[in-house]
Amino acid sequence: MNRPAAKSQIAGAECGQPAVHRRGLLLVLSSPSGAGKSTISRALLEQEDNLTLSISVTTRPKRPAETDGVHYHFIDKARFAELIEQDALLEHAEVFGNRYGTPRSEVEAALDQGRDVLFDIDWQGTQQIAGKLPNDLVRVFILPPSLEELEARLKRRAQDTDEEVRRRMSEAASEMSHWPEYDYILVNHDIDDSVAKVRAIVAAERLRRERQIGLTDFVDSLKPRG
Repeated sequence: MNRPAAKSQIAGAECGQPAVHRRGLLLVLSSPSGAGKSTISRALLEQEDNLTLSISVTTRPKRPAETDGVHYHFIDKARFAELIEQDALLEHAEVFGNRYGTPRSEVEAALDQGRDVLFDIDWQGTQQIAGKLPNDLVRVFILPPSLEELEARLKRRAQDTDEEVRRRMSEAASEMSHWPEYDYILVNHDIDDSVAKVRAIVAAERLRRERQIGLTDFVDSLKPRG
């Protein structure tokens, strides 16, 4: 879901003072399957004008309902290997024989333009991004209220067989063990409340001093002149 970028200028130019521009941020949401990460992500994309979802490259075949460049960038395995060799991916992984990765150039261009990028990825992808763009990263880990509720949510969505639900539950403990690697921890009791809390995190992170480019000159311009 792409929208026109919101203005990245924070203050200054409209009154002849030095302008302050904001560098974008990378918002990563991670959680065990069923904890609400995808639902929260969809709500954020609908409610935040300056937030776009990162579009991955993948080697898996395009499905009939998918559009190249919208759902994924579909490439072959040879091209994927070239991107890894060129360090052109922020993170990459192999899932069920297919490879997925995040193009570095698109993300860095968005950051330079003051646009924020949302990632719906696991702890392994988060670690890779943290190794390349640590200062731009905002990590949020979403926990279920209980294991019983997590299992109930997996069953209610009726997307998986009983065997698949058991597999996802067995993986949940391993995934949740990585919570200390994240900046913010959110227990998802209620979707609307959780979305509001993530939006509050984003609002605060956008105001971080280090993301406001030109702030020193702007503050200097506010000082009385002798």
